[in-house]
Amino acid sequence: MTRALVLFAHPCAESFSAALHDVVVDRLTARGWDVDDCDLNAEGFSPVLTEGERRGYHDVGPNIAPVASYVERLRAAQALVLVFPVWNFGYPAILKGFFDRVFLPGVSFRLEGGKVMPNLTHIRKLAAVTTYGGTRLRAIMAGDPPRHVVKRAVWHVTRPDKLRYLALYDMNRADAAKRAAFLSRVSREMEAL
Repeated sequence: MTRALVLFAHPCAESFSAALHDVVVDRLTARGWDVDDCDLNAEGFSPVLTEGERRGYHDVGPNIAPVASYVERLRAAQALVLVFPVWNFGYPAILKGFFDRVFLPGVSFRLEGGKVMPNLTHIRKLAAVTTYGGTRLRAIMAGDPPRHVVKRAVWHVTRPDKLRYLALYDMNRADAAKRAAFLSRVSREMEAL
């Protein structure tokens, strides 16, 4: 059985992101996966890296204490699925804060001779499910940081066998048919993950 950590980052239960989150959790659960559904907003996760956390950032071991339960959940997963909207061509603050506070030295990476080495290689499947208000061209012109962080930085620390980045662009003008088609695509991709 695969254990999946699903990180969901949207504050509104009626959002399209919430519908995507439901599809992800439902499909993975239907496949018999053990799903750790982490709704960062509902859990009250604080995205703020404190002064003390920053000063102790490189103290491997003690640096984990403020976020130990999240580190434990990340370490228990064989799959990581991120469900979030892209806002201002970036992550919602709560998800960015999760990366800042939980993807720590000794957790997501280790330093060897000054080089970042992957430390989450037990995560064999990585997926991101997201929406952009603007078009793909606008995202490209802005550098598309969320896509690059998932496909480069998060990929680097996990080195998964399978990586999927599923994005619905131009969400601001997406009609019901386009949204339904994307929900179906996400469902199929979670079946194949």
